[in-house]
Amino acid sequence: MKNIYDNEQFFEKYNQMNRSQKGLAGAGEWSTLKSMLPDFTDKSVLDLGCGYGWHDRYAVDNGAKSVIGVDMSEKMLDMAKSKTKTDKITYLHNDITKLDFGQNQFDIVLSSLALHYVPSFDKVVQQVSHYLKPQGTFIFSVEHPIFTAQGREEWDYDSDGKIKDFPVDNYFYEGKRETDFLGETVVKYHKTLTTYLNGLLKNNFQISQVVEPMPPKSMVNLPGMKDEMRRPMMLIISAVNEKKFK
Repeated sequence: MKNIYDNEQFFEKYNQMNRSQKGLAGAGEWSTLKSMLPDFTDKSVLDLGCGYGWHDRYAVDNGAKSVIGVDMSEKMLDMAKSKTKTDKITYLHNDITKLDFGQNQFDIVLSSLALHYVPSFDKVVQQVSHYLKPQGTFIFSVEHPIFTAQGREEWDYDSDGKIKDFPVDNYFYEGKRETDFLGETVVKYHKTLTTYLNGLLKNNFQISQVVEPMPPKSMVNLPGMKDEMRRPMMLIISAVNEKKFK
C-alpha cells in the first residue's frame, strides 16, 4: 500500500505547511518537546517516523554521535536527505512497526506525530524496549486521544460559521479512523490515554513526563491558534526503560 505522503498532490500541499517550511520553529509543540528532550551528547538515537529529519539534525547539532531516521515515505526521506549535510545520520525506508534492530542498540528513541498511524501501540513499545538500552529514553508525541476519538478532527460550527465546540465521541472504541487532511482521506488509529500510559508501564517503562502542549506565546496570534486552547490537540510522553541488562 502506497504511503499517503508519497501522493504527489498531497505531498505538495504538505510541503507548503508552516512546519514544513519553517521546520521546528514552525511546529506549535516544539517549544514543549524541546524542553523535555534528554541530553544527546554521545548518544545513539533512533527516530521513528522521521519525516523531513528536523529532529535528527537537531540531535546531531546537540552532540548525538549517530542517528537513524526511519520513515515509510520515500518523498519524506528524499526531502530529509536533501536537507542533511552530516554523515552521522542514516535514513531508512521502512515500516516503523517492522524494524529489526539489535537488543540495547539505542540510548534514545524518539517519535514525532507518527504513532497515531500505527494500529498497535503495545507492539511498538515492546519493540522499543528491546532495542533501547536500560535507562534509555523513549519520548514521543501523538495526536491527543480527545482529538482523534470522533474521527473527523474538525470543529463543529454554528449557523453563523463560528466555532461551537469540538466533538468527542466513541472515545473507548479504539481503532481505525478516517479523517480529511489537506483534501485527502488519511487513515489513523485512535487509542485512549489508558492505552498509551499503561502500554508503557506494563512494558518496563517508568513515565517521566506527560504533557499536553499549549500554543507558545510566540504563535498565539497566528490565525486559529487561540482556538487551540479550547481542546488538546497533542500529547507528549517521556519515559525511561527500566529493564535490566541481559
